[in-house]
Amino acid sequence: MKKYIIIGLVALFSGCADQLDLTPQQSVDQDLALSTDANVKRVLQGAYSEIRDGYLYGGSLFLYAEMLGANREVRWEGTYNQPREMFNKNIFVNNSFVEQSWAAAYRAINVANNVLESLEVVNDEDRERVEGEALFIRGSMFFELVKLFALPYSAGNSESNLGVPLVLSPTRQVDEGSYVARNTVGEVYGQIISDLTKAEAQLPAVNGFLARNYVAAAQLSRVYLQMLDYEKARDAADRAIMAATSNGKTLTLNYMDAFNTEADSPEDLFAIQVNPQDSDNDMFLYYSLPEFGARGGDVSILGAHLDYYEAGDARLAQFYFGAGEQRTAKWRDQFRNVKVIRLAEMYLTRAESNARMGTSVGATPLDDLNKIRTRVGLPTLNAATVENILAERKVELAHEGQFLHDVKRTQGAIQDNSSNVVYSFNDGKLVFPIPQREMDANPSLVQNAAYTN
Repeated sequence: MKKYIIIGLVALFSGCADQLDLTPQQSVDQDLALSTDANVKRVLQGAYSEIRDGYLYGGSLFLYAEMLGANREVRWEGTYNQPREMFNKNIFVNNSFVEQSWAAAYRAINVANNVLESLEVVNDEDRERVEGEALFIRGSMFFELVKLFALPYSAGNSESNLGVPLVLSPTRQVDEGSYVARNTVGEVYGQIISDLTKAEAQLPAVNGFLARNYVAAAQLSRVYLQMLDYEKARDAADRAIMAATSNGKTLTLNYMDAFNTEADSPEDLFAIQVNPQDSDNDMFLYYSLPEFGARGGDVSILGAHLDYYEAGDARLAQFYFGAGEQRTAKWRDQFRNVKVIRLAEMYLTRAESNARMGTSVGATPLDDLNKIRTRVGLPTLNAATVENILAERKVELAHEGQFLHDVKRTQGAIQDNSSNVVYSFNDGKLVFPIPQREMDANPSLVQNAAYTN
């Protein structure tokens, strides 16, 4: 039987209109799609198209984290039930947003796997870069999946707690061999580190807005933070800072200049490019208002969040009143890039990790902390503690999908939005269910415990 490779959102080839024997529009014979240098590179672009999907880095991954970690600081006011289930910690196993994100992530992984299996046809001078980009995409998608669909690494028992299936070879047809079981959290993190470490070593420092060596290092710093490996998180953040700043990256002079940009801002390490042709930006869609081209203002900012800011903090300028509630302007404008990793985060990661380790790799914790504070007009501090670095991190990265994961790694808790219930960092309600559609299709999958009753 002839095999075909599904290439997702990017159509690589077009045939004659009068052909009688047509394959599906988004399918290409694998021997053709992966037979030449140019074709493999086009398939790699398909992997980027997958991760920029609205259900992934096109915004929804950050929305999910904000809803799960709302903590009475933000509120879902929209009509869609799927984010409301996350906000209420009552997620149905057939939540279509959860299903779409799982499927989109594994599509991206599958495209990356096809590229990795076809490296022999890539030109010698480009082979390491192509491999590095595919590994970055695969490692990043496994990381996003394990953060949402498994208990956190900080919960312990990483060698027995279930993560997500590690699919490391192309899936070109569905048969019994496609029924892959869930790997452990430890195994998934091990694969992520392997992919991103090799990606960092092979990626160049200059690669347009695609993956670069400092982007992989920054992603690694996030991985090590979740693992509570502060030494390696510190070193990865330091490598990201050194490589990025050596290639022109710097904090924007004004905080809000880092947002609502049509091109990468000076401090963007990795951002999804958005334009009228590729317009997915779900954070804009749900956070902004109709006068800017969005929906009805689905997410509002509550006073409990605003109380975290010091008087005179320039970051308060992001908040504006609209449709009867406070809003954040970080995601206000249409057709603007989605910020995935910013340089400011790396300074805070290095500061926190140095503070925890009692070291000063790259800079002292106080220097890094004050760099973030002076940018927003706040007075410098005389000491950097883990507590005040985490407080700075909370307001610096607010509404960017990071708070939930910080709560989980620091073993904190999330306050329920309508009751006195407090969700511990390892509560199963802060984890997504494995989509029922996947459970029905794959008998090897095991459902998360919070969703088995």
